[in-house]
Amino acid sequence: MPTYDYICHNCHKRFDVFMTYQEYGTRPVTCPHCSSGNVARRVPRVRVLKGEEARLEAFSDPAKFAGLEDDPRAMGRMFREMGSALGEEMPPQFDEIVERLEAGQSPEEIEKTMPDWGEGLGTQEFGGHSHEDHTHSHED
Repeated sequence: MPTYDYICHNCHKRFDVFMTYQEYGTRPVTCPHCSSGNVARRVPRVRVLKGEEARLEAFSDPAKFAGLEDDPRAMGRMFREMGSALGEEMPPQFDEIVERLEAGQSPEEIEKTMPDWGEGLGTQEFGGHSHEDHTHSHED
């Protein structure tokens, strides 16, 4: 049996009603809290799942990045939003870096105290600086 969400306009409480499809629209609904018939059906929230391409497309607008280099807090918010949109596990340093940016620390200040933050992550961009994975091959 489907559940329908309602709100009472008298006591302003929300409640659910279980009824068949045949009953919906014909059966009178009253508030279980105050017995009022002054109720309205609530439209439930709908969640839309997006694919990776759609999630990343939200970050394709260059205007979204304008001024970030001058605002560590905005940069931190953007990194957090991007991390959430990717839906992947981020490296352990990611949360610390984002928290420090959101607290107002500049990328340069963070880089001074975390010089090896990008090791093992390949090439990373952060604060306008490129960090390479320092794996070297030695020939005999």
